[in-house]
Amino acid sequence: MTAVRLLPLLACLPLLAGATPLPRPQRPVAKIVSSAFGDEAARDRVGEAADVIRIAGIKPGQSVADIGTGGGYYVLRVAPVVGLQGRVYAQDISANALHAVRMRVRKAGYRNVRYVQGSQANARLPDASVDVALMIHMYHEIEQPYLLLDRLRRSLKSGGRIAVVDLDRPSQEHGMPKALLVCEVKAVGYELVTMADIAQGYVAVFRPGVRPDPASVKACRA
Repeated sequence: MTAVRLLPLLACLPLLAGATPLPRPQRPVAKIVSSAFGDEAARDRVGEAADVIRIAGIKPGQSVADIGTGGGYYVLRVAPVVGLQGRVYAQDISANALHAVRMRVRKAGYRNVRYVQGSQANARLPDASVDVALMIHMYHEIEQPYLLLDRLRRSLKSGGRIAVVDLDRPSQEHGMPKALLVCEVKAVGYELVTMADIAQGYVAVFRPGVRPDPASVKACRA
Protein backbone atom coordinates (compact mmCIF):
# COMPACT_ATOMS: atom_id res chain seq x y z
CA MET A 1 0.00 0.00 0.00
CA THR A 2 1.14 3.54 -0.59
CA ALA A 3 3.37 4.81 2.15
CA VAL A 4 2.84 8.05 3.88
CA ARG A 5 4.92 10.90 2.74
CA LEU A 6 3.41 14.00 4.00
CA LEU A 7 4.00 17.76 3.08
CA PRO A 8 6.10 20.51 4.64
CA LEU A 9 6.97 20.33 8.30
CA LEU A 10 4.94 22.24 10.90
CA ALA A 11 7.32 24.83 12.25
CA CYS A 12 5.37 25.18 15.47
CA LEU A 13 6.21 21.67 16.66
CA PRO A 14 8.75 21.63 19.50
CA LEU A 15 10.90 19.12 17.67
CA LEU A 16 11.64 21.59 14.89
CA ALA A 17 12.69 24.48 17.09
CA GLY A 18 16.39 23.67 16.87
CA ALA A 19 16.04 20.49 18.88
CA THR A 20 17.94 17.29 18.22
CA PRO A 21 16.31 15.52 15.25
CA LEU A 22 14.85 12.07 15.71
CA PRO A 23 16.81 9.20 14.11
CA ARG A 24 16.10 7.47 10.85
CA PRO A 25 15.36 3.74 11.01
CA GLN A 26 18.33 1.37 11.24
CA ARG A 27 16.67 -1.17 8.93
CA PRO A 28 15.74 -1.36 5.25
CA VAL A 29 12.81 0.82 4.16
CA ALA A 30 10.74 -1.00 1.55
CA LYS A 31 10.11 0.61 -1.81
CA ILE A 32 6.56 1.53 -2.76
CA VAL A 33 5.48 -0.94 -5.41
CA SER A 34 1.70 -0.50 -5.47
CA SER A 35 -1.06 1.79 -4.26
CA ALA A 36 -3.00 -1.23 -2.97
CA PHE A 37 -2.34 -4.30 -0.85
CA GLY A 38 -3.75 -7.36 -2.56
CA ASP A 39 -7.19 -7.97 -3.98
CA GLU A 40 -10.02 -6.22 -2.12
CA ALA A 41 -12.50 -9.07 -2.58
CA ALA A 42 -9.98 -11.53 -1.16
CA ARG A 43 -9.36 -9.25 1.82
CA ASP A 44 -13.09 -9.08 2.43
CA ARG A 45 -13.44 -12.85 2.25
CA VAL A 46 -11.01 -13.33 5.13
CA GLY A 47 -12.61 -10.49 7.11
CA GLU A 48 -9.53 -8.28 7.30
CA ALA A 49 -11.29 -4.90 7.61
CA ALA A 50 -13.90 -6.27 10.02
CA ASP A 51 -11.13 -7.65 12.25
CA VAL A 52 -9.16 -4.40 12.21
CA ILE A 53 -12.23 -2.27 12.91
CA ARG A 54 -13.09 -4.51 15.89
CA ILE A 55 -9.57 -4.69 17.32
CA ALA A 56 -8.94 -0.95 16.86
CA GLY A 57 -12.26 -0.20 18.56
CA ILE A 58 -13.67 1.94 15.74
CA LYS A 59 -17.22 3.03 16.56
CA PRO A 60 -19.98 5.29 15.23
CA GLY A 61 -19.25 8.99 15.63
CA GLN A 62 -15.48 8.61 15.76
CA SER A 63 -12.88 10.31 13.60
CA VAL A 64 -10.54 7.88 11.83
CA ALA A 65 -7.49 8.62 9.69
CA ASP A 66 -6.40 6.13 7.04
CA ILE A 67 -2.75 7.09 6.69
CA GLY A 68 -1.29 5.99 3.38
CA THR A 69 -4.76 5.19 2.11
CA GLY A 70 -3.59 4.07 -1.34
CA GLY A 71 -6.65 2.76 -3.16
CA GLY A 72 -9.00 3.67 -0.32
CA TYR A 73 -9.90 0.15 0.81
CA TYR A 74 -10.27 1.17 4.46
CA VAL A 75 -11.85 4.53 3.73
CA LEU A 76 -14.76 2.81 2.03
CA ARG A 77 -15.18 0.32 4.87
CA VAL A 78 -14.75 2.70 7.79
CA ALA A 79 -16.95 5.53 6.45
CA PRO A 80 -20.24 3.63 6.96
CA VAL A 81 -19.11 2.46 10.42
CA VAL A 82 -18.42 5.95 11.82
CA GLY A 83 -21.49 7.35 10.04
CA LEU A 84 -22.46 10.94 9.34
CA GLN A 85 -21.61 11.97 12.91
CA GLY A 86 -18.09 10.66 12.37
CA ARG A 87 -15.32 11.49 9.93
CA VAL A 88 -12.72 9.66 7.87
CA TYR A 89 -9.48 11.32 6.78
CA ALA A 90 -8.16 9.76 3.57
CA GLN A 91 -4.45 10.60 3.82
CA ASP A 92 -1.69 9.88 1.35
CA ILE A 93 1.48 11.30 -0.17
CA SER A 94 0.08 11.01 -3.68
CA ALA A 95 -2.33 13.53 -5.14
CA ASN A 96 -3.27 10.96 -7.79
CA ALA A 97 -4.15 8.38 -5.16
CA LEU A 98 -6.30 10.88 -3.28
CA HIS A 99 -8.10 11.84 -6.48
CA ALA A 100 -8.88 8.20 -7.21
CA VAL A 101 -10.19 7.69 -3.67
CA ARG A 102 -12.31 10.83 -3.96
CA MET A 103 -13.94 9.38 -7.09
CA ARG A 104 -14.65 6.08 -5.31
CA VAL A 105 -16.12 7.86 -2.30
CA ARG A 106 -18.29 10.07 -4.49
CA LYS A 107 -19.60 7.04 -6.36
CA ALA A 108 -20.37 5.29 -3.05
CA GLY A 109 -22.23 8.38 -1.82
CA TYR A 110 -20.34 8.93 1.43
CA ARG A 111 -20.22 12.51 2.72
CA ASN A 112 -18.03 12.10 5.80
CA VAL A 113 -14.62 11.82 4.13
CA ARG A 114 -11.92 14.52 4.04
CA TYR A 115 -8.68 14.39 2.04
CA VAL A 116 -5.17 15.23 3.27
CA GLN A 117 -1.90 15.10 1.34
CA GLY A 118 1.34 15.04 3.28
CA SER A 119 4.98 13.91 3.33
CA GLN A 120 7.10 11.11 4.73
CA ALA A 121 7.69 13.10 7.92
CA ASN A 122 4.31 14.63 8.71
CA ALA A 123 0.77 13.28 8.35
CA ARG A 124 -0.46 16.88 8.29
CA LEU A 125 -3.70 16.00 10.02
CA PRO A 126 -5.50 18.66 12.08
CA ASP A 127 -4.60 18.98 15.74
CA ALA A 128 -6.62 16.85 18.19
CA SER A 129 -8.82 15.54 15.37
CA VAL A 130 -8.35 11.76 15.32
CA ASP A 131 -9.67 8.97 17.54
CA VAL A 132 -7.96 6.18 15.59
CA ALA A 133 -5.11 6.51 13.10
CA LEU A 134 -4.77 3.47 10.84
CA MET A 135 -1.46 2.53 9.22
CA ILE A 136 -2.30 -0.46 7.06
CA HIS A 137 0.39 -2.53 5.31
CA MET A 138 2.58 0.54 4.80
CA TYR A 139 4.59 1.14 7.98
CA HIS A 140 7.58 -0.66 6.42
CA GLU A 141 7.58 1.98 3.62
CA ILE A 142 7.83 5.03 5.89
CA GLU A 143 11.23 6.67 5.50
CA GLN A 144 11.03 8.60 8.80
CA PRO A 145 8.82 6.58 11.16
CA TYR A 146 10.13 8.13 14.39
CA LEU A 147 9.49 11.65 13.15
CA LEU A 148 6.11 10.76 11.68
CA LEU A 149 4.92 9.07 14.88
CA ASP A 150 6.16 11.93 17.06
CA ARG A 151 4.19 14.45 15.01
CA LEU A 152 1.16 12.20 14.75
CA ARG A 153 0.76 12.35 18.53
CA ARG A 154 -0.37 15.95 18.15
CA SER A 155 -3.25 14.97 15.85
CA LEU A 156 -4.73 12.42 18.26
CA LYS A 157 -7.63 13.32 20.50
CA SER A 158 -7.50 12.56 24.21
CA GLY A 159 -7.74 8.79 24.40
CA GLY A 160 -6.73 8.48 20.74
CA ARG A 161 -4.67 5.59 19.44
CA ILE A 162 -2.89 4.25 16.39
CA ALA A 163 -3.40 0.83 14.83
CA VAL A 164 -0.65 -0.68 12.68
CA VAL A 165 -1.36 -3.65 10.42
CA ASP A 166 1.56 -5.47 8.86
CA LEU A 167 3.04 -8.87 8.09
CA ASP A 168 5.48 -10.42 10.57
CA ARG A 169 8.47 -10.58 8.25
CA PRO A 170 11.51 -8.39 7.41
CA SER A 171 10.83 -4.85 6.27
CA GLN A 172 12.65 -5.36 2.96
CA GLU A 173 10.09 -8.10 2.26
CA HIS A 174 7.20 -5.65 2.78
CA GLY A 175 6.49 -6.60 6.36
CA MET A 176 7.52 -5.54 9.85
CA PRO A 177 8.73 -7.90 12.58
CA LYS A 178 6.45 -7.54 15.60
CA ALA A 179 9.25 -6.93 18.11
CA LEU A 180 10.91 -4.32 15.90
CA LEU A 181 7.63 -2.46 15.37
CA VAL A 182 6.96 -2.36 19.10
CA CYS A 183 10.52 -1.13 19.75
CA GLU A 184 10.23 1.71 17.22
CA VAL A 185 6.81 2.91 18.30
CA LYS A 186 7.63 2.73 22.01
CA ALA A 187 10.89 4.61 21.37
CA VAL A 188 8.91 7.82 20.75
CA GLY A 189 6.71 7.40 23.79
CA TYR A 190 3.77 5.25 22.75
CA GLU A 191 2.47 2.33 24.82
CA LEU A 192 1.35 -0.99 23.38
CA VAL A 193 -2.34 -1.61 24.12
CA THR A 194 -2.87 -4.89 22.29
CA MET A 195 -1.48 -7.05 19.51
CA ALA A 196 -3.53 -9.67 17.70
CA ASP A 197 -2.97 -11.94 14.71
CA ILE A 198 -5.38 -11.71 11.79
CA ALA A 199 -5.59 -13.48 8.44
CA GLN A 200 -3.54 -10.74 6.75
CA GLY A 201 -0.78 -10.43 9.36
CA TYR A 202 -1.26 -8.75 12.72
CA VAL A 203 -2.80 -5.65 14.29
CA ALA A 204 -0.86 -3.67 16.91
CA VAL A 205 -2.68 -0.89 18.77
CA PHE A 206 -0.76 1.84 20.61
CA ARG A 207 -1.69 4.90 22.67
CA PRO A 208 0.46 7.95 23.43
CA GLY A 209 2.43 7.85 26.66
CA VAL A 210 5.08 10.25 27.91
CA ARG A 211 6.91 11.94 25.04
CA PRO A 212 10.67 11.43 25.49
CA ASP A 213 13.39 14.00 24.99
CA PRO A 214 14.18 13.68 21.26
CA ALA A 215 17.90 13.62 22.08
CA SER A 216 17.36 10.40 24.05
CA VAL A 217 15.64 8.47 21.24
CA LYS A 218 17.79 5.75 19.73
CA ALA A 219 16.91 3.86 16.57
CA CYS A 220 16.00 0.22 17.10
CA ARG A 221 17.99 -2.34 15.18
CA ALA A 222 16.63 -5.32 13.31
